[in-house]
Amino acid sequence: MMKKVIQVPIDARLLNDLDYTSQKQGKARAELIREACQLYLKQVKQQELDSRYKRGYQKTPEKAAVGEAQLAMTSEIMPKELW
Repeated sequence: MMKKVIQVPIDARLLNDLDYTSQKQGKARAELIREACQLYLKQVKQQELDSRYKRGYQKTPEKAAVGEAQLAMTSEIMPKELW
């Protein structure tokens, strides 16, 4: 994949922390920044999915009987798990 160079203003303390971590891990600063961006975008996507899931259940909640049945099954199955 072709990479593009961008400029991002960053404060000195964060830059020092990035440089320290990049040296400690043996990675380039840019690699750490890319990894951080990917992790952040993954978290944002997960939060969006969680929000959609929650809105779906708020819009169409389960019937109480379904929740009670799930609770009864979980209460019966979980103690048998060998965690």
